[in-house]
Amino acid sequence: MGLAAGVATAPADAAPKAPSPGAAGIGDAYYPLDGNGGYDVGHYDIRLSYRPAGDELSGTTTITAKATQDLSRFNLDFLLKVSTLRVNNVPAKFATDGGELTVTPAKPIAKGTNLTIVVTYDDSPGKYKLYGFNAWKRTADGGALATDEPQIAPWWFPSNDHPLDKATFDVSIAAPKDFAVLSNGTFAGKSTQGNGLVRWNWRSAKPQGTYETSLVVGKYQVNFQTAPNGQPFVTAYGADLANPDQARASVERTPEILEFESTQFGPYPFEAQGGVVSTGLGFALENQTRPTFSDDFFTDGSDTYVVAHENAHQWFGDSVSVAGWRNIWLNEGFASYAETLWSEYLGEGTAAEVNQYAYDSIPADDPFWQVLPGDPGPDNQFDDAVYTRGAMALQALRTAVGDADFFKILKKWTKTRQYGNGTIEQFVGLAENVSGKPLQSLFTTWLFTAGKPAVGPNGASVSKALVAPKSFAKIRATDRKLAAAGG
Repeated sequence: MGLAAGVATAPADAAPKAPSPGAAGIGDAYYPLDGNGGYDVGHYDIRLSYRPAGDELSGTTTITAKATQDLSRFNLDFLLKVSTLRVNNVPAKFATDGGELTVTPAKPIAKGTNLTIVVTYDDSPGKYKLYGFNAWKRTADGGALATDEPQIAPWWFPSNDHPLDKATFDVSIAAPKDFAVLSNGTFAGKSTQGNGLVRWNWRSAKPQGTYETSLVVGKYQVNFQTAPNGQPFVTAYGADLANPDQARASVERTPEILEFESTQFGPYPFEAQGGVVSTGLGFALENQTRPTFSDDFFTDGSDTYVVAHENAHQWFGDSVSVAGWRNIWLNEGFASYAETLWSEYLGEGTAAEVNQYAYDSIPADDPFWQVLPGDPGPDNQFDDAVYTRGAMALQALRTAVGDADFFKILKKWTKTRQYGNGTIEQFVGLAENVSGKPLQSLFTTWLFTAGKPAVGPNGASVSKALVAPKSFAKIRATDRKLAAAGG
């Protein structure tokens, strides 16, 4: 059979293409240097010691990966000072600059090669900034928190730092004996070392993004329990909380909240559950299996809405992650909508009532309506509109397609993209496929058009009777706190 017209072939004696450097970024328009090209990570084995008195973090991270191209060199995202680096047991050259750790192996790496990368380091994370901020947080008890979004990994382990490259994790951290250490997944035990430190071990067996991987070191009351479904349920509360009872009254309801959200979104996708409440944070974040909450959320009593929000992220953000940070609505709009579903479950106002009241109560000339949830830009990535208008968009979808198709869409999204990634365009396509209705205009109006939509999320113009649902004030306060710092 002859060649198709216009198709050229290389001469038989053409030289093979020379190995080339892996890209310094994975291709995210919002954060060009986040992630890297040329390899795919399978697992991180993080084995460190932390000495709070000097903010000293030391040890090794071992990365197993596979080359996806012929590599002359590749990058890791990392800020700390590296002492040694080996690739497949052979010392490699390395250089760190502005959060990019450039690795030049002793010889080029062929596409498809399995890589074992061992990085040894010893440094103080608190002295570094990336994108103009320091995400490493010190707490009043002398401990530290490595929890933030969209970047936190570069302050404590080298990585391919983007949700497009998930991996499994073993996290083993030694700290002084009066400090607890928490991370994600299941607890794999602890042991006392000869130097007076106690080593805590955690394992995440499901694919996990780097920003969803957390490290919490401090004086916490740690509770090891079993949820009704048999999963490990681990909670921790800082010894210096101003509102410990209110925090417990909220976070200890996590198994109930996950049971409810499973009826809405499909089976819970992970192997453990829990939560951490701490001072020194200022926000809440959906760390996989173990969200972290600031004590600030519980100053006015319990707040199960923030617990519902962060645990909804276990489906929308953790299991199904954004393919790029422009798609942040797929995380925050869905988690905020989950708050309104939880309100419905509690009998404090239906999702339709809460979202319509939010629409009615925000004037058309409010700057809120100028942010586009479908592409807010990095400066507005965690704007209130991404959360609250984002939730309204889902209510508008529910109104347009009906309850049966709406929840079918959510469950099919979480099932077909489990442990993977997605874009807004892919979600729109799925919604149209399931419902059989043209929906592009609806999403364009709610996600990509500045200004207050002429018709509210329930398919009507402004309501004549502005009666706030019981849950509304708490949900708005929660979302504003989340939007103020991201989470």
